[in-house]
Amino acid sequence: MAGKFQDFISELFEPLGGVAFRRMFGGVGIFKGGIMFALTIDDALYLKTDEASRPRFIAEGVGPFVFDSRGKTVTTSYWRLPERLLDEPEAFAEWAAQALAIAERLHKPKSGKVRKPAPKPGR
Repeated sequence: MAGKFQDFISELFEPLGGVAFRRMFGGVGIFKGGIMFALTIDDALYLKTDEASRPRFIAEGVGPFVFDSRGKTVTTSYWRLPERLLDEPEAFAEWAAQALAIAERLHKPKSGKVRKPAPKPGR
């Protein structure tokens, strides 16, 4: 994501504060606090969804981000942002905040190796 679209999207996300953009899998992941809650591919923006939020997207006539991997179609939980929201900053901020809340709720921290506590002296 480069140029005018990136600048435009960056401005839309400003109300959330501290949003970072990282290149990944042919697009750009959009993160806050290390948690990805949106992505862009080919100048299309997708937001993280869950079962409760998807009806909003369906009602807007948009669908999920889908890609092929090893001959299989993979459907993600990221759904395309309705185009109208690109011209409605307040509504966009509400949808983006909801996507962030969903991502934060569903985030599972990467588990590191579990260390056994050191034995106490004298035992």
